[in-house]
This record gives sequence, structure tokens and C-alpha cells, in this order.
Amino acid sequence: MEKEKKIWLDGKLVDWESANVHVMTHALHYGLGVFEGIRCYKTEDNKSAVFRLKEHTKRLFESAHIALLKIPYTEDEINSAIIKTLEANGLKEGYIRPIAFLGDGSMGIYPKNNPVRVAIAAWAWGAYLGEEALKNGIRVKVSSFVRHHVNSSMTKAKITGNYVNSILAKREVVAGGFDEALLLDTEGYVSEGSGENIFIVKNGTLKTTPLTSVLNGITRDSVIRIARDKKIEVKEERFTRDELYIADEAFFTGTAAE
Repeated sequence: MEKEKKIWLDGKLVDWESANVHVMTHALHYGLGVFEGIRCYKTEDNKSAVFRLKEHTKRLFESAHIALLKIPYTEDEINSAIIKTLEANGLKEGYIRPIAFLGDGSMGIYPKNNPVRVAIAAWAWGAYLGEEALKNGIRVKVSSFVRHHVNSSMTKAKITGNYVNSILAKREVVAGGFDEALLLDTEGYVSEGSGENIFIVKNGTLKTTPLTSVLNGITRDSVIRIARDKKIEVKEERFTRDELYIADEAFFTGTAAE
């Protein structure tokens, strides 16, 4: 990971090396925070375009609402801070990570008056799974870990603690020589990758899992919109592993994974 010059922290741009939190930060102990992953791309006129910025910021605030975190800024203020962070680092193409988390104060499962802190980092980040993966594809293994059930976790929110499930799944399959994990839901249907939505193609029809227990991916939504604009049939429905195995094509989508 490349270090950049500045990080936006609680309303101010600070040096990258100075963007620190206390070891008693509540989110560090209990995983209560929400985040987004956003990409920006250099345009032909040497400017920068942020991919669906408003939608990502809106989802950040929706995640915070679900997690009972009150972000002390407006969506417009966060959008402006993201642009300022990119400009401060001279980045025209890269990855942006806004995060809101519960700071230090009281400890325990029921925090009382801990402040909600907000940070925005941006850095140059190439292909999520490597340039070779873009050219030659990846090796995927079904993980023994399953995706969260809708009654055990808030699956519509990008909550930091939820990603332990993904980390364990990814570590498991990488240890076995694979590139990425595929997680099933609690009923055995295909759910998603460790950090991506999944699509399959069969006989010219595009199929992806419904949003019942997966994150409402913004890149997923973009793919669906583009496909329908091109008159490609899209089905949002559950499918099984064997349907995946006999698909004509399969691919992951995600703002980080692209």
C-alpha cells in the first residue's frame, strides 16, 4: 500500500503519519464502524472522475443509520471532504476510503457517549486481485464459512466488524492455493465473494444473487443497468453451486475489485 500525503480526519487534513487513534478506541475492540470503498479515474482531459460518489456517500450514511451511528457531518460535507482529500494528495486515479467509527470513551458492549469519528483516506491502488488476474482470470474456491444470515447481522450495512467473516474465508482459500473465496448463504445457495458480488452468464442471460443477504453493490447496480440498456436479460434470483459450475461465464463485481 502506497502512503500518500494527507488524510482527512474529523474535519481537518492531517499528515498521513499523524492520522492516529487511541488504543482504547471502541471500534478497535468491538468492530462498530462503517466504511465505503470508492474509486476515481483519470479522464481524457487530465481531470478526475469519482465513480458514483453520491451513491457511495449515501450508502455510508445508510450504513451508519443501521449501525446507530450519528455521523456529525452532512452528505454534502463528506462529498466535499473526499474531493479535498484527493486534491491534497494530487490523486487523479486511485481508491478512496471514508470511514466512520465509534471513538474512545466508555468501554463495553453498550457505549454511552463515545464520539463518532470520521476519516477519509485516498491512495493509488491498482487491480484488487492483481494485474495478472485481469488478464487470465482467477482461481476461486467455495469457502467453508457461510455469509451472515439476515437475522444474525445487518447485511445491508458496510459494518467493519462484519468483514471478519470475509477475512476468514479469504485466508482459508488463499492458504489452499486459491485467489478468492466464494461464500454460500445459510441455505446453501451462492451468496457472494469475500468482498464482491457475483454474476453468472448462461445462454446469453445474466444472473446475479438477490439482495436478501448480500450488500447492495453499487458496481453490481451499474452492471445491471448497463446490461439492461443493451437489452441483455438480467435475472436477480438465487442459484446453486452446480448452476455456477456449468455457467458459460462467471465474474465478480465491486468498486475495489472493478
